Amino acid sequence: MSRAKRLAILVGGGPAPGINSVIGAATIRGSLAGVEVLGIRDGFQWIMQGNIDHVELLMIDDVSRIHFLGGSYLGISRANPTLDPENLETTVISLLRLNVSRLITIGGDDTAYSAMMLDKRAEGRIQVVHVPKTIDNDLDLPSHTDTFGYQTARHIGVGIVKNLMVDADTTSRWYFAITMGRKAGHLALGIGKAAGATLTLIPEEFGAGRFKLAAIVDTLVGAIIKRLSYGRSDGVAIIAEGVVLGIDPADLANLEDVERDEHDNVRIAEVNIGEVLKQAVLRRLAELNIKVTIVAKNIGYELRCADPIPFDMEYARDLGYCAAKYLFEGGSAVMISTQGGRFVPIPFADMLDEETGRAKIRLVDIQSPRYAIARRYMLRLRRDDFEDPHELAKFAATCGVSLDEFREQFEQLVEYEQPPLRLGPHVEDHDGPRPAPGELMERPSHPRGD
Repeated sequence: MSRAKRLAILVGGGPAPGINSVIGAATIRGSLAGVEVLGIRDGFQWIMQGNIDHVELLMIDDVSRIHFLGGSYLGISRANPTLDPENLETTVISLLRLNVSRLITIGGDDTAYSAMMLDKRAEGRIQVVHVPKTIDNDLDLPSHTDTFGYQTARHIGVGIVKNLMVDADTTSRWYFAITMGRKAGHLALGIGKAAGATLTLIPEEFGAGRFKLAAIVDTLVGAIIKRLSYGRSDGVAIIAEGVVLGIDPADLANLEDVERDEHDNVRIAEVNIGEVLKQAVLRRLAELNIKVTIVAKNIGYELRCADPIPFDMEYARDLGYCAAKYLFEGGSAVMISTQGGRFVPIPFADMLDEETGRAKIRLVDIQSPRYAIARRYMLRLRRDDFEDPHELAKFAATCGVSLDEFREQFEQLVEYEQPPLRLGPHVEDHDGPRPAPGELMERPSHPRGD
């Protein structure tokens, strides 16, 4: 075995388009520097057990065209070395046995945390950098910087939703499309907004604490009633899978019993949230003597291993190059990012959430103009509707109840509705002062839309 110091690459978490672009670019950069590049298969799974057989030398000829491909050339796993200090130490020893002095990890927030703890455990014996990868787009980067894989996943997701929208219109049915997004709703919102879906539900809009399943069900029921009152019996609702994590467990009796991964995350695939919501909505509609057809559709695995679009090919190759280059120049303990076309290393110390002790998560900013615009194009019950007796009468008639009954059952949905977006100059008008362009402001006492 060669005694020359090596650069190693491993991939953790779930797949995302662009992984192979990072692997290829880092390998080429390392090889041109005269450094052997070692690919570690299946993330931390084997090396945390002291097994160093699942590795391969990577050569330029092996990787020069893999950036076109989805999936991971090195495989992937969610194995977590941080659960046991012995596993973490074994991981360091395994890398040293392989003559690895530099390591690139590719993954999401869980793999980022493993990279942080590995760097700390190595105590300078191994340089470690992390490349942020997740279609959830929830790593702690600036709001204008996506994680690689997100744009491809959104692109493919929009194509799927476009077809669902045509089918829904043709067959007069509703689709509840569940997208990935365990902790944040970026992907669901990105797909729903770009495709022009009927409405999109993300965990951020329901607040940080536990909420009742009825809040989600009534939001969907309200949208269906409003759509029916306009003469349409079809629609597509995009729902981020992460909403299941905020629902009161009492409403999902089996949630606490579902399988969890090595990072203690609920395997959301084990909770068929689409079917749960479908049945709950149908029961609620039956109480109002409304009959519709609803189909639950999961959109997830189709997105993760898709071939990357050119944006992610280029973006991920830049990240792979910068990761290797930064290590060769003596850098360590950072997450690699490019922002506005410039390389920006983010120290591991800045990535740690002091409250959770884990890597920070970037949530959708529901106070932002981007989200306000998305909400304005959704079809859902709004505060305006409850202030317009004509609109309210249509909705009440659709479900055969009085105006007061309809108000009593659904008006709570707008309690936490965001204030309207004001884009004009800061001037006085009949509604009072306007904010500077792009700001949100408190809704006046008698609002009329936005």
